[in-house]
Amino acid sequence: MTSPETVPHVAAPTPGFARRNWGKLTLMALVAVPALLFTIWAGVTLTYTYSSGQRVGFVQKFSRKGWICNTWEGELAMVNLPGSLAQIFVFSVRSDSIAHAINDAMAKGRLELQYEEHRGVPTSCFGETNYYVTGVRSIPN
Repeated sequence: MTSPETVPHVAAPTPGFARRNWGKLTLMALVAVPALLFTIWAGVTLTYTYSSGQRVGFVQKFSRKGWICNTWEGELAMVNLPGSLAQIFVFSVRSDSIAHAINDAMAKGRLELQYEEHRGVPTSCFGETNYYVTGVRSIPN
């Protein structure tokens, strides 16, 4: 017979990490999962190009916009025939170096803009249009 002093004391099992912190884990999942999905969606839409091409004309409006996410937004007037109404091509520029090249080329007259179209971009923080200018070339008159 064993005496009561020699009976080993068995401690009650402590609850696991997930059971102790279920509220914190749930809150973190409610924040982390949408943020991760948003990041993947933005990355995919900005990486894959729907279409690309060139447009030629005169830049009639070009300005830097945005409070937090600053992008350059502009309008290119494309005239096919003299005396006809110009078609307006609205575009966004995310790169400051390309924006400075457009500003320099605007003084010389007509220019050619190389662009890529990205559809489904989740927010206007990346640009107000679907058309992102990737290059510029001045065209002599």
